[in-house]
Amino acid sequence: MTSTAVPLEPLTPRSRRPKLATGTFAGAVFLMATSAIGPGFLTQTAVFTAQLGASFGFAILLSILLDIGAQLNVWRIIAVSGLRAQDIANRVLPGLGGLLAVAVATGGLAFNVGNVAGAALGLEVLVGVPLRYGAAASAAIAILLFIRPDAGRAMDRATQLLGILMIGLTAYVALTAKPPMGEAALRTVWPGEVSFLTIVTLVGGTVGGYITFAGGHRLLDAGVHGVEVLPAVDRSAVTGIVLTGVMRVLLFLAAFGVVAGGATLAAGNPAAAVFGAAAGSVGMRLFGIVMWAAAITSVIGASYTSVSFLRTLSPLVERQHRRVIIGFITFSTVVFLLVGNPVQVLVMVGAFNGLLLPLSLGVMLVAAHRRSVVGEYRHPLWLTVAGVVVVVAVAVMAMGELGRRL
Repeated sequence: MTSTAVPLEPLTPRSRRPKLATGTFAGAVFLMATSAIGPGFLTQTAVFTAQLGASFGFAILLSILLDIGAQLNVWRIIAVSGLRAQDIANRVLPGLGGLLAVAVATGGLAFNVGNVAGAALGLEVLVGVPLRYGAAASAAIAILLFIRPDAGRAMDRATQLLGILMIGLTAYVALTAKPPMGEAALRTVWPGEVSFLTIVTLVGGTVGGYITFAGGHRLLDAGVHGVEVLPAVDRSAVTGIVLTGVMRVLLFLAAFGVVAGGATLAAGNPAAAVFGAAAGSVGMRLFGIVMWAAAITSVIGASYTSVSFLRTLSPLVERQHRRVIIGFITFSTVVFLLVGNPVQVLVMVGAFNGLLLPLSLGVMLVAAHRRSVVGEYRHPLWLTVAGVVVVVAVAVMAMGELGRRL
């Protein structure tokens, strides 16, 4: 089954489009960015900095380049076609959309369990709330957002505000950590060690799984699509990756400053150890805020985008999509309460979603050259090449790491 996206907030009349589009694009940018900047993002960055030291900067740089190649392709094809990713996949090969939807929604669920875990960790550090109560309270806040009549706009405002807050607080901690900037800069371009698993995990945690499509699907639901909006789509896709890159670099510098100073990061909550070692008790409070903000925005993004993959595959989900989103959040919370072990969950889900990227991006690249999907639009050759490079690079790194472990 295929269909065009059903606008939640169409940009009409035409005379109002420039003003409304600005806010809509910002909402899509921050939804994508804050979906990526989740608790797994914080945990992975701290863990990998402790393992690789200054050489982790190279992994960040390479992952950003791969991320940009992936997002430019995906956002463009969604905007040109006016279709959600699963509908595009069905036009490439009937039935493929269902497979993609199940794969992305499953990965989104795994990610969301980690997101709920991160929210619980954040509240535990900030105000001492036990994990199970912190998880339940955070889930309730996210659910209340989707109960609102203006859920789309409320989601945009929440992700923008909390995204700016996270970056600002992390910048403060990075300054207090006083990292060796010279060594960090050198190893970013001339690493002493390269870890393929780290790069795959970073890419998977930033543009893998549901995150690949979060911004593009948000634009469709806001009624933004067509060839005429491609320049703004391109800028938005790159801006989203730049925001995640800024946050990743700031957290890396904070962690590197702490590790270079001789501190050992606690295995149970390595990201919290970074903030605490850099800024003491104040840093721990700041970590609680950052972790909770990262987690709650990622709960929003994961739930919204994962369910968007099911909407056009099921008329029932299309009619009741808000209730399905609420059920998705509730189920994720229950799974976390039963499974526990948040740090392990946070590290592994990024690698899982990294394995989905070659499939999802590969489908979009094939669709970019199908008239049944994009009509008369001609996809730039350089973007196709960039996308193929991302697919091959991530697939090779993933298979190489898998072979090494077998």
